[in-house]
Amino acid sequence: MSIESLKDRLPDYAKDLKLNLGSLANDVTLSSQQLAGTFVASALAARNDDVTRAIVAEYQSVLSPEALDAAKAAAAIMGMNNIYYRFVHMVEGDYAKMPARLRMNVIGRPGVEKLDFELWSLAVSAINGCGMCVESHERVVREGGLSAEQVQTAVRIAATVHAVAVTLEGARTLGDAGTN
Repeated sequence: MSIESLKDRLPDYAKDLKLNLGSLANDVTLSSQQLAGTFVASALAARNDDVTRAIVAEYQSVLSPEALDAAKAAAAIMGMNNIYYRFVHMVEGDYAKMPARLRMNVIGRPGVEKLDFELWSLAVSAINGCGMCVESHERVVREGGLSAEQVQTAVRIAATVHAVAVTLEGARTLGDAGTN
C-alpha cells in the first residue's frame, strides 16, 4: 500500500482530498524526516488501519528506525496527553495546578531531534483537538526556529490525513464505489 493506493480508494466526491494528499506528499517546506514523521504520527492519530498501513509503508524507508519509533511515540503520548490536558483546560478548578502524575519520559528523550518530535506532537494534538497542547507545541516549534509556513504544512498534513481516514471509513460504511 502507498499514498497512491489511498488516493485510488477515495471516492470521486473526495477529489480535493486526493489532490491535497498528493501535493502534501511532495511538499518541500519540511525536511524529509519532518514530513514523513508528520504523516506517520497523523495516520496513527487518525485511527484507520488502511491509512496507517499505507502511510507507514510509504515513509518507513525515509525514516530511520529511531525516527519511525519517535513518530509512533508522538502519537502514543499525545493520545494520553491530549485527553488529560483537554480535561484540565475545560474544567475550572485546581487541576491546572496539580501535577499530572503521568509518565511522559519520551518527550524529554524522543530519539530524534526535539524539534521534529514537537512538530509531530503538534500535528497529533491538532487531530485530537487539544487546544492547550496545540498552543504549547506550536510555541516550542516556533521558538525552535520553524516558520509559520512549516507549522501550517504540518497541520495541513494532519487535517488531510484525518479527512482521508474519515472519508474511507464513511465510504466503506456506505458502500461507495472506489473503496474496499
